Amino acid sequence: MNDLCADIGYKSINHYGEQLCGDHVEIVEQDDGSTVIVLADGLGSGVKASILSTLTSKILSTMVAAELPIEECISTIAATLPVCSERGVAYSTFTVFRLLRNQTAEMIQYDNPLVIMIRDGKVYDYSKTEFNVDGKKIYRTTIRLKEDDTFVAMSDGCPHAGIGDVFNFGWKREEIAEYMAGFSLAGFTSKVLSTMLVEECNKLYGGKPGDDATACVVRIRKREPMNILFGPPSNRDDCTRMMSLFFSKEGKHIVCGGTTSSIVSRYLHKPVKVNLNVNLNSDIPPIGEIEGVDLVTEGVITMSRVIEYAKDYLGPNQDYEKWNFGRDGASKICRLLFEEATDVNFYVGRAVNPAHQNPDLPINFNIKMNLVEELSVSLRKMGKRVRISYF
Repeated sequence: MNDLCADIGYKSINHYGEQLCGDHVEIVEQDDGSTVIVLADGLGSGVKASILSTLTSKILSTMVAAELPIEECISTIAATLPVCSERGVAYSTFTVFRLLRNQTAEMIQYDNPLVIMIRDGKVYDYSKTEFNVDGKKIYRTTIRLKEDDTFVAMSDGCPHAGIGDVFNFGWKREEIAEYMAGFSLAGFTSKVLSTMLVEECNKLYGGKPGDDATACVVRIRKREPMNILFGPPSNRDDCTRMMSLFFSKEGKHIVCGGTTSSIVSRYLHKPVKVNLNVNLNSDIPPIGEIEGVDLVTEGVITMSRVIEYAKDYLGPNQDYEKWNFGRDGASKICRLLFEEATDVNFYVGRAVNPAHQNPDLPINFNIKMNLVEELSVSLRKMGKRVRISYF
């Protein structure tokens, strides 16, 4: 087992005037550390296309994860998809990734734009084996993975962007490849890369997409652990044990909460310094500094904002610039968790803060356990490994 992991992110825009997207991405994580990713593009747009792509991605991801032959997978899809009453066909294109313990990638492609692979900051021309299944031309590829390898899968709404307007024949795959290669070594997450590509397509469409457009980016990177200490333990005698376990963990260390910071200060024999000059206009409490700790923030208010940003990140990702350029504690935590971390270890104290039990406080002032559970759900959806230890 190596120390590599897959950072997976995707973004879609709907055909102008449609409520549902005709593209669908499905991700299945397996017990052996392998991952299956399917991007499917249903025929047409709207409800029918959404049904076709959802069925295709669900069936394919499940069957491929079960290691069934691709011929059987495709035959099952053909027999299962509902037939379009207007066109008389059942049709959905697809791209399948299977990452075998993040050491080898298997790609199976049918009628979607060919996957772009970027290695060492340059577009990489990988080999493809062609074969036919039920009259369908399928491409299969197997690649040994390296750190920073980046794969860009997309529906045909991306290369069709700008047809007849900005470009005579759309945004060619080769041009998209060069565009993405320019950002591949900048350290952006897959979610950001896919968002950048799709937003550029949306601009080329003039804000009124003529087709559903989806980009799914897979980036191979080293594991990066992150440790968060949140709240004092319910039993004061557990403070030393909690601190010892927290600081013995590899990776960066984040401390959240005033009382928690005081406990850390005593444990490390280092003073807490509050930085009142950073982001004075923010509604997020100021950050602190303790020698030996990477980030010190306030607790409940800061973590509540992090959860807001996490939910947006998984959806429209409209708040990206706020936390990516913000200097407050919530923004700094978001950059560490969303962009750097692959594994997140929470150390959560169960001590009750009387101030948080006031019924007159807004509802978002939940007890810290609820906040951690809510944030952990979002982080897992981002593909992070999350472990929570209570004290």
